[in-house]
Amino acid sequence: MIPFLDVHKVNARFEDEFNSKFKSFLNSGHYILGSEVSSFETNFASYCGTTHCIGVANGLDALTLIFKSYIELGKLQLNDEILVPANTYIASILSVINAGLRPVFVEPDAATFNISPSEIEKQITPQVKGILVVHLYGQLADMKRINSIAKTHHLLVVEDAAQAHGAVATSEGRKAGNLGDAAGFSFYPSKNLGALGDAGAVTTNNTELAEKIRLLRNYGSSKKYVNDTLGINSRLDELQAVFLNIKLRHLDEDNKIRRAIAKTYLNEILNNKIELPEYDNSENHVFHVFVVRVQDRFAFTTYLDSQHIGYLIHYPIAPHKQKALSIYKSLHLPVTDSIHETVVSIPISPVMTNEDVQTIINALNQY
Repeated sequence: MIPFLDVHKVNARFEDEFNSKFKSFLNSGHYILGSEVSSFETNFASYCGTTHCIGVANGLDALTLIFKSYIELGKLQLNDEILVPANTYIASILSVINAGLRPVFVEPDAATFNISPSEIEKQITPQVKGILVVHLYGQLADMKRINSIAKTHHLLVVEDAAQAHGAVATSEGRKAGNLGDAAGFSFYPSKNLGALGDAGAVTTNNTELAEKIRLLRNYGSSKKYVNDTLGINSRLDELQAVFLNIKLRHLDEDNKIRRAIAKTYLNEILNNKIELPEYDNSENHVFHVFVVRVQDRFAFTTYLDSQHIGYLIHYPIAPHKQKALSIYKSLHLPVTDSIHETVVSIPISPVMTNEDVQTIINALNQY
């Protein structure tokens, strides 16, 4: 059996260092917002090329805190509208709603799966105050065009970079997390930079925004028992920061391996029943997942099961068709619906063997 993702094998490479650092962590007696969180915030900000990184509990909180902070700073008002890709994971949309804002669903580009700049322009109204850009599956959206549109219409640009750790906009030489006004990251265990539990972060070059998020993540407190605003408890766990500091050093090499596997798939999977993703061979894609499209997904996944090849579907139900978002169920989003009905993610990770890759290629070519 080739698993979709062997998270244990991914982390086993660092087990000795994890154990060593855990003992130091345990002996420190400082388990909340200690030196490891501060160190990771410094390291990840430097990695992304931003002035600030604020560690939080998870990726959803990262995005929600960005929007809530903009409201507190007067840059957004309750019920302002935020453009969001219609085919994203529901967390992106929840962050907008949870902050008291209104999501406006925008169709993606059918080739890249990312939010379409031309569709963004069609949706802009006086009520729209920002764009939430999701770098879906690990590929950067067209940030040059999106930022140009945003500048023309005076819109905020927030990146959901949960799947794009280390992706580089080659025309600008800047990484995900440093391509808009602020960015939210998830370090869920399956991510390219994954913790051993829930974890997230915000990156930004806006000092005022960073200070507000630091307050809000910690009960609105500037110092112990002094609360300046109504905040929440959403702090990056000190132990998860320990693990992330270790794994961050290996992120670029892991992404390089992912790209190499992706290029092999793209060159050697030759089956007209399987539509391969678009890729320009640059570093703008870190292949968090490798997504193919098939017309008969049930038949394809049944075949993968018979070949003992793992897979996942990102995502089987479009957000506007979820019960939780039933107020949007009447939306007409044909591109989004088509994507959600046909995508399948096949295995890709930095711990796959060449034999695993060739086995998958052979099986897909025989489908």
